[in-house]
Amino acid sequence: MPKEIFGPAWDGYLPRAALLTFEEIARVARLFVREGAEKIRLTGGEPLLRRDLERLVAMLAPIPGVQDLALTTNGSLLTREKARALRDAGLTRVTVSLDSLDDATFRRMNDVDFPVATVLEAIDAAAEAGLTPVKIDVVVQRGVNDSGIVDLLRRFRGSGHILRFIEYMDVGNTNGWRVEDVVGGREIIETIAREWPIEPLQANYFGEVAERWRLTDGSAEFGVITSVTQPFCGSCTRARLSADGKLYLCLFAAGGHDLRDLLRGGADDETIAGVIAAHWRTREDRYSEIRFENEATLRKVEMSHIGG
Repeated sequence: MPKEIFGPAWDGYLPRAALLTFEEIARVARLFVREGAEKIRLTGGEPLLRRDLERLVAMLAPIPGVQDLALTTNGSLLTREKARALRDAGLTRVTVSLDSLDDATFRRMNDVDFPVATVLEAIDAAAEAGLTPVKIDVVVQRGVNDSGIVDLLRRFRGSGHILRFIEYMDVGNTNGWRVEDVVGGREIIETIAREWPIEPLQANYFGEVAERWRLTDGSAEFGVITSVTQPFCGSCTRARLSADGKLYLCLFAAGGHDLRDLLRGGADDETIAGVIAAHWRTREDRYSEIRFENEATLRKVEMSHIGG
């Protein structure tokens, strides 16, 4: 959310009443799990901006069938105290975004007012709290931070943390994406292989978005997410619920399906579960496979609205 657009004077923020309550989020989560979902991830924007988020975690963690409850954060608010509170509430893991170890590059890419040191402290806080394995997401952009790929892996080698290098994507409509700025997954792997011997790993589960690798000495695991050069729409198993109750079936969706009106209109669980299942069964989203066709000009929901 660029500051020059979304500053204090911007008048488009949602009123609090438009946001789902924790109780409403937990209800939808229970229905998703009933329909077969096994993992829940809290994203953003920045999820830790939501006050008392550990209370939501405590409502989600006991849902029968939830096997993994994770959170993605930029690290700005993940103090040691917060990390312990989240773990005590039932959070399983944390993913932290860190695109560069260089402060100037980091600030340029993320438009933030905090240094890399804050993110490194957050990673340490997560590890100390047992929110492991900590995953570190790195969006790679040509000519911006691609020269730091090896530095990042060297920094976390031996830590047990897992880096995931992500191809620069055309999320939303405002990031000025160009295909020339994409560093493909093969190039990322080759860059690392020039520094250390590496070997591929098997996927942990069907639909895992990251192609897994490790250094052959076992000192580090890393993943590469290739939604531009090698789309994986056919194996996608993810759905997203926005803070205002819209169900999105693709990171690049043009629109969402309203669940908030059902939640607040008296619909019973069977009705809402039926709507969720119907939307899932009829999904046809495959933006990453067609981004270079005419459909790629469609406006897309902003990532700040639905997370990664």
